Amino acid sequence: MMFTLALFAYLATASAYIWPSPQLDALESLRFPAEFSFIPSFLEPCGTFSSPAGDGDEEISGRSNAADWIRTAYHDMATHNVVDGTGGMDASIRFAEEQARPENAGNGFSNTLSVLTQVSSHNVSVADLLALGLVLAIEKCGGPQIAFRGGRIDAEEPNIPGVPEPQQDLDSHIASFARQGFTKEEMIGLVACGHTFGGVQHDPFPDIVPELNDPHNVESVAHFDSTSTNFDNNIATKYINGTTLNPLVVGTNATTNSDQRIFGSDGNVTMLSFAKSHQHFASTCADLFARMIDTVPSGVQLTEVITPLPVKPELQPLTIDGDILQFAGSIRFWNLTENPDRVVQIIWDDHVGGVHNLTLLPSQERTPSNFMTWYDFGPTEDVEFLSLDATAGITNMQFTLDDKLEDQGGVGFAVQDALVFSTTSCRTSTSPPAAKFDVAVRRGVNVTRMYTEDEVKDATGHGFLVERYSFSPVEPGAATNTPYTFWTANLTQNATSYVTAEIDGAKISVGPIAAFLALPSCPEL
Repeated sequence: MMFTLALFAYLATASAYIWPSPQLDALESLRFPAEFSFIPSFLEPCGTFSSPAGDGDEEISGRSNAADWIRTAYHDMATHNVVDGTGGMDASIRFAEEQARPENAGNGFSNTLSVLTQVSSHNVSVADLLALGLVLAIEKCGGPQIAFRGGRIDAEEPNIPGVPEPQQDLDSHIASFARQGFTKEEMIGLVACGHTFGGVQHDPFPDIVPELNDPHNVESVAHFDSTSTNFDNNIATKYINGTTLNPLVVGTNATTNSDQRIFGSDGNVTMLSFAKSHQHFASTCADLFARMIDTVPSGVQLTEVITPLPVKPELQPLTIDGDILQFAGSIRFWNLTENPDRVVQIIWDDHVGGVHNLTLLPSQERTPSNFMTWYDFGPTEDVEFLSLDATAGITNMQFTLDDKLEDQGGVGFAVQDALVFSTTSCRTSTSPPAAKFDVAVRRGVNVTRMYTEDEVKDATGHGFLVERYSFSPVEPGAATNTPYTFWTANLTQNATSYVTAEIDGAKISVGPIAAFLALPSCPEL
């Protein structure tokens, strides 16, 4: 369920955020995904490469998604100018004009975007996803944990050119990184950290890499080191001991040996320190990558570092059925030890001063995974929701875990029941199907407008909401003492929709609307 009441706005702390927050809830789930989640599936194993062309050479291409995602994030950031605050991590790389520049040779950017924009939305920007793609690629493939913040804003147009190119001289590279906000030593670190993955591909760089004629490397990628699909310090150790095959160090075209010039620009001091200590290399990379993805245009305010919520509800929209509110969902706990005798309870407050509690059951659908354990709100294995008295409703939740209270530091877990879905909704048998969709509003609140908003994306993957259908109030029947009034709209099958109401000067949104085909039949509209 999504809430946008000002009351439920994000409250930053040093280590966490307050649930619910639509943007941070979505980012936290992507940052700390459950096993078999969408984005990590493109990194398992780390040599996976997914070509949108579907040409069947994914396993023998010589390329990897991880390398493409890391390169894409850097090229998106590299337009930043610390003097005027323009450019940075803002997903301007998604524009065809920017990808067509010589500094952005190859199709790694379009490949990256074809995957990551599948989960972009009005709550999650493409820029946040590019930063997150780098973080997950590094972490899932043997690298250090990287601090991740959210809140990047997608650019509305391409940025000016500025990505360094291999044929440029050392002074040009130093100047480019300085413009981005990095010193010469940090330049060395960023290049080494990025080049622990991937390599140089023949097609966009024929002057650097010849056709390799290797059936196990059909895209002719000259790798930066022999472990190009995993994070390690081989990029430094091989360079220092003179056995590197890095095409930007020992390439036959001295003009494009940019890594050689960069790595040696401080007398090899930085690279020697990386070669001597994998831990030092990893910690340096974690810091530099975090700074890199936090390089955003001036005026963009990032969140605090997103950490996993120890307790996180996952609620379905409240639904009213007669005088009953149907309350369904799960509670996710982070990093619990195994304990078959554990007792988990939900405690909730209502509008009339009542306090209720119920022991929750372990989820029958999801098993503990990646430090996550779920409990369902259903009171029995056969009932999927709690039945709440509609007049009393619900205002706030708390949880106990073996008698330990979990209430977000005394704030609790706020639940809004001012706007809910109604079981009186139904669908027609027309093709395409349509629906009479009903919602209910708790008496005592002032509704000035109600409408649906569709989740859509533009051609570059940027997500946003578009207002579509308006709701009208239903004429009251004989009974006027019911706790809710009803509103209705005739909808047709379309993109994922949310119902948004302007109530007492604030917006409340709930959704997304369930698939129409799940509704009971009703006469044609």
